[in-house]
Amino acid sequence: MTTDIFANLNERQRQAVEATEGRVKVVAGAGSGKTRVLAHRFAHLVNNYGIDPAHILCLTFTNKAAREMRSRIARLVGGGDANDFVSTIHSFCVKVLRRDIYRIGFPKTFTILDDADNESIAKQVLQLHGMDRTKKTVRELLNRVAHFKSVVCPDYIGRYMLQTSPRFTDTSGMTEVESFLHYQALNYALEFDDIITFTLYLFDNFAEVRRYWQETLDYVMVDEVQDCNASDWRILDVITALHGNLFIVGDPDQAIYEWRGARPAAFVAWQPDTEVILARNYRSTPEILDVANSIIRHNRMRIDKDLVTMRLPHVKAHYYHAPNDQKEAAWIARTLQRLQAEGEDPGNCAVLYRASYMSRALEQEFIKRKIPYVIWGSVRFFERKEIKDALAYLRLVAVNDNLAFRRVVNTPPRHFGDTSMQRLQQLQRDEQRPLFEVLKDNLDLWRKTRAYPHLCAFIHLIEKCRREQEHMAVSEILNFILKDTGLTESYRDDQKEERLENVEELIHSIRSYENAHRNDDITLARYLQDVALFTNADYKDDGGKVKLMTIHQSKGLEFPVVVVCGLSEGLFPSHRTMRERRLAGLEEERRLMYVAVTRAERRLFLTEAEGYNIQSRADKYPSRFLTEIPPSQLTTEGRIDPTLLDAARSLVRAIDIETGITPGDSVAPADPADGAVPLFKVGMRVRHKFLGEGVITDLSADGDRAKVRFGDDAATERNLLTRVLTPLPEN
Repeated sequence: MTTDIFANLNERQRQAVEATEGRVKVVAGAGSGKTRVLAHRFAHLVNNYGIDPAHILCLTFTNKAAREMRSRIARLVGGGDANDFVSTIHSFCVKVLRRDIYRIGFPKTFTILDDADNESIAKQVLQLHGMDRTKKTVRELLNRVAHFKSVVCPDYIGRYMLQTSPRFTDTSGMTEVESFLHYQALNYALEFDDIITFTLYLFDNFAEVRRYWQETLDYVMVDEVQDCNASDWRILDVITALHGNLFIVGDPDQAIYEWRGARPAAFVAWQPDTEVILARNYRSTPEILDVANSIIRHNRMRIDKDLVTMRLPHVKAHYYHAPNDQKEAAWIARTLQRLQAEGEDPGNCAVLYRASYMSRALEQEFIKRKIPYVIWGSVRFFERKEIKDALAYLRLVAVNDNLAFRRVVNTPPRHFGDTSMQRLQQLQRDEQRPLFEVLKDNLDLWRKTRAYPHLCAFIHLIEKCRREQEHMAVSEILNFILKDTGLTESYRDDQKEERLENVEELIHSIRSYENAHRNDDITLARYLQDVALFTNADYKDDGGKVKLMTIHQSKGLEFPVVVVCGLSEGLFPSHRTMRERRLAGLEEERRLMYVAVTRAERRLFLTEAEGYNIQSRADKYPSRFLTEIPPSQLTTEGRIDPTLLDAARSLVRAIDIETGITPGDSVAPADPADGAVPLFKVGMRVRHKFLGEGVITDLSADGDRAKVRFGDDAATERNLLTRVLTPLPEN
């Protein structure tokens, strides 16, 4: 049995599997076989040590990972021996609560609320307090509830949610947040985050509960520990306090959820009895790993390692610099078509981007070229609600469309609900005219309702746009509609900032359309006909299609071919993230880049474009991440103007100063173009166009400037910009 368990494990993997006792830390690089290690260690404990599986807890970060883990363990130990203690941490805590929550007056059949349930409760609470129940106010209330529980009143369970709580029976003067908690308590309902908090409450207040789980769990194993938050770590500390057998697996270089509470620094600082580093990658070619290692080594908060692979060399990563967004998307599409012609299945290819709105240009290009694709884990750009709403307004202006009218008459809310719509539809059936015209001519029927002033403004808006459409560009019409209706402001106030980014991207795409057709007679109707080509694509079958997704969605996945696009400073790394979290934000952005690169197995393409960044409202420059890759590791296509690189360096320095990042924390851009500015070093022989040959005697930290000696003494030294120097071959 022993040989079966250790078959096909490399030396480091076997070392990790054999480390059964005490505190064990496994630093598992991307593609290094960590799932194999976890499954084989579980099987080693059961098959060779004889540990009852019911006394082994194996925690994963997602339900999908838990299913995969259970499947692997079952194959190794026998289907009947894999127990349901292979789960996410939330699923484990639900088991704790089902067993012991009765101790605080909750039934074992307590309810777990989903997002729709939370919104329903929030609406009831707002109605109780006589407040508007718009999506904005609902979301604001839910955010306040979350903040209250995590920051304002961490002891909210004891103060509000038990029958013995001071505020359980005393409901006088309750705020909206307190009313929300009171509703939860009365209905024995827990939000998702409450699951962890209630479990900790039981552990903290009932020694017998704590002792039961400590005695039950002889061994605890945890995957993706870099993504655990403070409460998750507390759970682990409690349940392993008796036996002390905690086996954690993670990679600080792949920690991309710090913005929502993950604590990768806790993993780095955790002191084990045994530490194993898995650095042999089974996924990617050496060329791809060279790129990944070059980028991530610039981070400070990490455990030093360089991934290595036994795979044979293939081809260098390919970097393309485009003059604009459209040509970047077109180049990506042509490249994927070429690979397909060479025999590559489109389903093997993934295009990754930092923000979801970036799919728009790609989707339009893919549809035009008939490249099959699917948006992974999300919806297509033109299928997003805010985009469909915006286009519906334009359709109503252009063609008096009844479907468009139904979509926007109450967007934003105008107190025109189902009853009003039924009434209007009855009138429309009698008059056989468009709904908008029927409403306009029968507006007096709503004069005594709250909807009346809003409907008057709505009709005035549409009619004004109809009058002005011959004199206004399509982008101007849409901009006017979004501002006049208040939709722009509502998207700006929305906690989901991507909605504003999406409508801004739509306006940007319309302006690009107008620019491309500036010599034609562009009408609103013509634009809508053309854009319909991008909104009516069939996308039911995901098989054999290129995957488009954000980098966050790509975590845990792998693809033979990966394109990482939109690599512009300000977008990636996100300057918004850096302004909010300074160096910690920059390092997480770099980890996100590392995750993107290490999704690739055989081919890696990196792209960016010049132009205007609608999010930062500034010109676009190559990302610093591109410049952290030595030019020798890239095949480069597209030449960058030196003035663009100067501006890029200035932008990086300016944002670093603004966010408090000191020199040396990150590397300012050199020229990523083919053969432009190489990595200079002290002692390197170089040539200057006018001064001749010399030797670098000193180099600035950012690589921008060098001191070069052109003769035998110090008098011949000159302080120069490295971009004017050409390296000479070493003797």
